[in-house]
Amino acid sequence: MSSLSPQQAADYRPISITPVLSRIVERLVVRRYIYPVLSSPPPSLQFADQFTFRPTGSTTAASIALLHTVINLLSTEPCVIVISLDFSKAFDSVRHSRLLQKFAQLDLPDHIYNWLANYFSNHSHCTVFQDQQSSLLDISASIIQGSTIGPAAYVVTAGDLLPTVPGNSLCKFADDTYLIIPASNQSSRHTELLNIQNWAKQNNLSLNCNKSCEILFADTRRRRRRHVDEPPPLPGIARCSTLKMLGVAIGNDFSVSQHVQQLVASSAQTNYALRVLRYHGLDDAAL
Repeated sequence: MSSLSPQQAADYRPISITPVLSRIVERLVVRRYIYPVLSSPPPSLQFADQFTFRPTGSTTAASIALLHTVINLLSTEPCVIVISLDFSKAFDSVRHSRLLQKFAQLDLPDHIYNWLANYFSNHSHCTVFQDQQSSLLDISASIIQGSTIGPAAYVVTAGDLLPTVPGNSLCKFADDTYLIIPASNQSSRHTELLNIQNWAKQNNLSLNCNKSCEILFADTRRRRRRHVDEPPPLPGIARCSTLKMLGVAIGNDFSVSQHVQQLVASSAQTNYALRVLRYHGLDDAAL
């Protein structure tokens, strides 16, 4: 049996077929109604720390914001702790009832909210295997894969995930979440993680500590002048020297040499393929 063959029920991923007309309506709702209200949220929700599925969001903006926050803190702190958090199958777990409660807090017209409530209701799924079909089961959680409303819905879901201690901050890119804690607040790490776990439980999500990691950024020049007392590692969360942030590997000394080496290796493989094609007669225009 191939290593890619499903071994258990959790290996099967449901497939959702969304009609084209439905996707067009979703796009109109997201662009005309949901995106505009994200810029003026109620006090209970915050979207300024979310860099995806928004008109001005991108991986570049998220990386710059995180590093800018860390570097600014290092001007007054001996080190800064960044915890990369992983939520297991986040998009497949969002509870609809909780999501609609947050949509209700946004300044949306009544008919748009009613459309959203209808959109997330009356969905069901079944499993077909070897000409056998299971009974239908209502879907009360998860965001429909391939839909336009799904990404914006997750942004709204994560809108009330906020740090509990002043001075700490979050940087989010979809379900990739980074908790930033200055050295002076290092004792708040357990409090912040407990708050995140409670938030995840309320929203039917699960924080995967095995895939989460912690990294300590320190100013090397400051370290030469003063010893940095590193906090003890968090139970169940590995401490690493390199953080892979949104596809970019960054060392705890802000070095990106590992990422550059990976890019060079990938480019070498591509160049080799092109050389082989040229050797076998492919012309320059095709290359």
